[in-house]
Amino acid sequence: MADKKRLTQLKKTLEARRAELLRSLAETQQTSRTVQQTYGIDEGDRANISHDKDILLRLSAHERTIVEGIDAALARIRDGSYGECLNCGQEINAKRLEALPWSRYCITCQELIEEAR
Repeated sequence: MADKKRLTQLKKTLEARRAELLRSLAETQQTSRTVQQTYGIDEGDRANISHDKDILLRLSAHERTIVEGIDAALARIRDGSYGECLNCGQEINAKRLEALPWSRYCITCQELIEEAR
């Protein structure tokens, strides 16, 4: 990825998204603590609280995964390998990086990885 201006913008986007996700994770953790404290005595209330807590945990796990991807993308920017597919080494399409700036793989390799799951 040779365009320094584009790289600088993507870095800013990654850093902003990371900060947003970290705020969201902190809010989710606080909400989870609040949900635990409002533990109802009614079995239906307990089921609803358990369900809500499960959703919060899944959301926070997803957010942590994205933060890890962003951290890895920022590291690739620093070492000069950002924009290269980690599987085949080809350049990742600029539109893909604009949509998902933490992308590790080109579309072809991502599809192959997903099919293998």
